[in-house]
Amino acid sequence: MTTVQEGTFNVGGKDLFTKTWLPSGALKAKLIFVHGFSDHVDRYYTFFPSLAARGIAVYGFDQRGWGRSVTKPSERGLTGPTTQVTADLAAFIKPHLPASPSDPPVFVLGHSMGGGEALTLACDPKYEDAVVRHVRGWLLESPFIGFAPEEQPSALKVYAGRMAGRLFPRHQMYHQLHPANLSRDPAVAKSLGEDPLLHNTGTLEGLAGLIDRTEALSSGVARPRGTAVRSLWMGHGTVDKATSFAASKRYFDEFTGAVQDKAFKSYEGWYHQLHADGPCSDEFYKDVGDWILARVEGERAGSKL
Repeated sequence: MTTVQEGTFNVGGKDLFTKTWLPSGALKAKLIFVHGFSDHVDRYYTFFPSLAARGIAVYGFDQRGWGRSVTKPSERGLTGPTTQVTADLAAFIKPHLPASPSDPPVFVLGHSMGGGEALTLACDPKYEDAVVRHVRGWLLESPFIGFAPEEQPSALKVYAGRMAGRLFPRHQMYHQLHPANLSRDPAVAKSLGEDPLLHNTGTLEGLAGLIDRTEALSSGVARPRGTAVRSLWMGHGTVDKATSFAASKRYFDEFTGAVQDKAFKSYEGWYHQLHADGPCSDEFYKDVGDWILARVEGERAGSKL
């Protein structure tokens, strides 16, 4: 039986909604989860309980500007710049890091925009010693490293948005990803259009930061350094209509050479939400759990994984 807890996490004077899924039995590992654009931690169905059933505790939070961390309309999409986004994520990870070798190892999983944020943090030398080296492994689900063709904005739109963002950083802009492009499951697509917490609103500052992170990743400017990132797993659907499968594969092939233990899985014919793409998503659940537990068991056996 999984124990579910809700609470808040204060960072920089802002309370962020948190939710935790704890195993009823032995705690084997901890997983920090980072959600995507206009998303929240309650939209991952049976994924987190399935991991908790295998001894992996999941710790998630609604990021600044999203989900139940928004208390009034003016806060919608108010993420702040990338420095704020990575600072929030680092602050949430730090209390869960092992204090001794006997403590459960910590993994970080980011989905979509959250995958780009997690990867940005993993590549940031500012957090290398305090956070990155202490994370056992990084997992990226459909990470935002490049736009899918269906979502690629024009150069003119990006330029105009950047100019306006300098003058009006908190100006809100509505942008909805078409629900039918995110999941092949009709019930999931329907719920995406009906969930009141999915406000589909970003600020010009937040959207500019998102594009900046994507450009730094896709160009290889942001890449894992030395031995700081110990293990890396990336999974992406080949028919993703929100983020680019090709950009993720290229990043993995060209810019992760410093990571010794890494794996990329192509989900043939799958859409963006690997965790909610129909009954086949059980395969994704198993892949994530297997990868984490293989490294936990390898640690105990003295493996180099």
